Amino acid sequence: MTETQISTIRTRTATPGAAKTPGRTQTHTSSGPALSPLGLFTVLLGAALPLIDFFIVNVALPTMDHDLHAGPAVLELVVAGYGVAYAVLLVLGGRLGDTFGRRRLFLAGMAAFGLTSLACGLAPDAWSLVGARVAQGASAALMLPQVLATIHSSTSGSRRARALSMYGATAGLSMVAGQILGGVLVAADIAGTGWRAVFLVNVPVALLGLVLAVRTVPETRSERPAPVDVPGTVLLALSLITLMVPLTEGRAAGWPLWTWLGLGAFPFVAAAFYVVERRRDRAGHTPLLPPSLFALPGLRRGLAMVVPFSIGFGGFMFVIAVALQQGLRYGPVEAGLALAPMATTFFVASLMGPRLVGRYGSRVVTAGGLIQAVGIALLTVAVWRDWPDLSLAGLLPGVALAGFGQGLQLPVLIRIVLADVPSERAGVGSGVMVTTQQSALALGVATLGTLFLSLGPSAGMGDALVITLAAQLGAIALTLLMSLRLPRKVS
Repeated sequence: MTETQISTIRTRTATPGAAKTPGRTQTHTSSGPALSPLGLFTVLLGAALPLIDFFIVNVALPTMDHDLHAGPAVLELVVAGYGVAYAVLLVLGGRLGDTFGRRRLFLAGMAAFGLTSLACGLAPDAWSLVGARVAQGASAALMLPQVLATIHSSTSGSRRARALSMYGATAGLSMVAGQILGGVLVAADIAGTGWRAVFLVNVPVALLGLVLAVRTVPETRSERPAPVDVPGTVLLALSLITLMVPLTEGRAAGWPLWTWLGLGAFPFVAAAFYVVERRRDRAGHTPLLPPSLFALPGLRRGLAMVVPFSIGFGGFMFVIAVALQQGLRYGPVEAGLALAPMATTFFVASLMGPRLVGRYGSRVVTAGGLIQAVGIALLTVAVWRDWPDLSLAGLLPGVALAGFGQGLQLPVLIRIVLADVPSERAGVGSGVMVTTQQSALALGVATLGTLFLSLGPSAGMGDALVITLAAQLGAIALTLLMSLRLPRKVS
């Protein structure tokens, strides 16, 4: 890919037009951002819901098991069914928003998310819950890509930078807050709902989001919408399914033959997906995931960092929930509150990020990685020294520092990934970004979670947690090395 071609990708933007009243179709203009503060709040609310629900079930799984007699394999599906459906359909959701209007898809996704959350909360048995969770993940995949795409196509300059920082802060906080909120709701047992409250709480929030979105979110779409890439969509879905389903279900199911067949098929299906997409790109068609998009250095290098970061983050959140509840016998509220310092410091760091990036550029990501590494190392030492008498005070320094480091990293990485993506490809770019993040979060649960749960019976839960945290330190070290190759200046 030549510099001329890369420049063409960067400058291939939508035709400027005047911003119009929210709720009507409009085209972004660099001189007049169309997304109001209340509109930004609304789309960030839409971003928070799917991420909260990915993690909110972690602390509710024991009560689900008790009430539904689900067993470990079905409980894994409650988590994996949502994550796989979510990841598989995200890029398609972004493409549909580019074509039919991002506000329209946001509204449809929000409505479907509220309905499927209600179905989860009313599920009469474990398999009904699994089916509702798959549908909930598909609904989230319609809604979430429209958030970044709307921000990207209806803001510019410093407002876009602030909005992307807010998105990064929302994403990180939602993942931590999900487990805190889950613990509080399960313990509160509102009207005897128990674990069902973690899903039912979404219904009024989704209704509020719909009302606000109708009034405040502008309609944007691509100036040159492309038809759905059916072969690419099918092959991407098969690629993610053959990788993620065996990894998430294998341990609980006892690693049957189908899990190995799936993992063996993954590289061939992924290679077929790449060949088909490259052929469509070269033929002048618009593939689901354009390989030419990866010619943008920020997107390519930023995404490469998002993978190990999210694997570590997703694995940590799952493992710490299990360790605190099953190993230390914490109640759901205590298990959730143990992560409150992480949420607080993440939020503080994400607010500091834009100012620090203005002075130090992408070196903020490197500094964040170092701080996160120190936090995880302190937590590892605390577990090794004090288990099984580890207190909330013993957890505090490690989780607080880890959260601060993560808050310096994630929002900046999102800005770097999307900085050079043209507005007309905002849906595809945001779909790629969120799919990568979501798939890596699920892989973190599958890999680090499997490592931890496999070591627990033989090594003891304390030693298993120490080994798993050491593995996460390896992922952090990888992000540190990769951060040195990020573009120094952050747009």
